[in-house]
Amino acid sequence: MFTGIIEEIGTVTQIRHGSHSATITIAAETVLETAKTGDSIAVNGICLTVTALSGSSFSADVMHETLNRSSLSELSAGSHVNLERAMPANGRFDGHIVAGHVDGVGKVTNVRRDDTAVWFTVSAAPNILRFIVEKGSVAIDGISLTVAAVTQTDFSISAIPHTVEHTVLRERRKGDSVNLETDVIGKYVEKLLFPTAGGQQKSAISKEFLSQHGF
Repeated sequence: MFTGIIEEIGTVTQIRHGSHSATITIAAETVLETAKTGDSIAVNGICLTVTALSGSSFSADVMHETLNRSSLSELSAGSHVNLERAMPANGRFDGHIVAGHVDGVGKVTNVRRDDTAVWFTVSAAPNILRFIVEKGSVAIDGISLTVAAVTQTDFSISAIPHTVEHTVLRERRKGDSVNLETDVIGKYVEKLLFPTAGGQQKSAISKEFLSQHGF
């Protein structure tokens, strides 16, 4: 589990592609201080397992599913990525619950400044937008952010200068792809209310049901 509070920006040094997978090597400093083989590190919001370590970098395998569902496939040597180690049991919970399991990819449609803040508008598919609510939480490239506005086609966040400066948001421009992970609580609530695939089944919980059971 992660919090969405980015620890540092790493640099991709090598990507070795297989037929349906890849191995990515990333230069870093902070996340390597306590890292060991088998640990989890979120790379642009994607939970990856460390498979090899050197003094200044780590490597991780990226499976076919991950490449298909995220923007990792667009990375190349020299790309910058957000990095966060898994949250320790005795750590501070400064962001929100981030699983590192990306729901899909969004597209930056607008970037604008508002005094010191920077607004990012991101378009996303309906199956992602239904879990995004105003004043709720969303992870963009692994960054815990608060949703400022939502429409039927996109949502917007307002980032403080510190967040922009210390994450890859500083490099994001109109047209860029970003990894999106919605609030895990919303997904579980929908699954409980609509247990069939796609959430299309009518819920058994109604006003009459609640009234009959004392609510």
